[in-house]
Amino acid sequence: MIRYLYMEQNRSGYRTAKMAQWLQVSKSGYYAWRKRSKSLRCIENEALLQEIIGIHEASRNTYGGRKITHEINRKSQMPVNHKRVERIMRENGIRSKSHKKYKATTNSKHNLPVAENILNRDFTADRPGQKMVSDITYIPTDEGWLYLAGIMDLCGDKIVGTAMDGRMTKELVISALKDAIRHTKTTKGCILHSDRGSQYCSLDYQELAKGHGFISSMGRKGNCWDNAPMESFWGKLKQEWLNGQHFRTREEAKSAVFEYIWIFYNRKRIHEANGYLTPEEYYRIHQTDLKVA
Repeated sequence: MIRYLYMEQNRSGYRTAKMAQWLQVSKSGYYAWRKRSKSLRCIENEALLQEIIGIHEASRNTYGGRKITHEINRKSQMPVNHKRVERIMRENGIRSKSHKKYKATTNSKHNLPVAENILNRDFTADRPGQKMVSDITYIPTDEGWLYLAGIMDLCGDKIVGTAMDGRMTKELVISALKDAIRHTKTTKGCILHSDRGSQYCSLDYQELAKGHGFISSMGRKGNCWDNAPMESFWGKLKQEWLNGQHFRTREEAKSAVFEYIWIFYNRKRIHEANGYLTPEEYYRIHQTDLKVA
């Protein structure tokens, strides 16, 4: 058995006949062993499949081949190639959930002042509290819509502020902004981007933002690409977590949203753009770098 395993492991580098001669076994015996025994590669792939399934399920079926490969290599002393992982996933019907866009919820038909598009699709940030984006989405329940306002710090794409309610009012976005302020050490000079919805243009919201040193920025009318990071996040929330669930009450939906954002997304979900760090890990590293500087 051991001699045959040696031949199997080295057959790409040596001729079978030569190895059989060295090891004093017959070629026919080796080929018969191959037919009745699983190859070492096959055994390794079966073990790898179990690792893939475990990581995929732990991510709530959200991770694709590259993220799963990173998680395997982070824990193993025997690194694997992402192409091998992707092939095993493909052969076993394992795939990540895809994201789709969701329509806008805010109303931009109003006479309130509108800020310039200062952010202008520059979604890079090298420190916390430098740039934030905000938006509102909605979740269906048997009691009616649950509206969710969110604020993302573009340093690591960490969600720093949320608020939920059965009505889409200026108070909703004000609550989310207050939450973001509580979770951020300093907001002076921070660009705060949103769409042109009446909630964000309201005098009370703008007064709160200005009072904490924010610089308001608003996207062009009807252009979702000006707020792409938040649009992408809503897609992840719904496709990875909420879709397929039935919420009888708004409280049930709130619990699911809280679990995704504050437990899974910020603290457990690795991001390729963050160098395979979670938003929280990336945010803290750059916060520490800022203190050192």
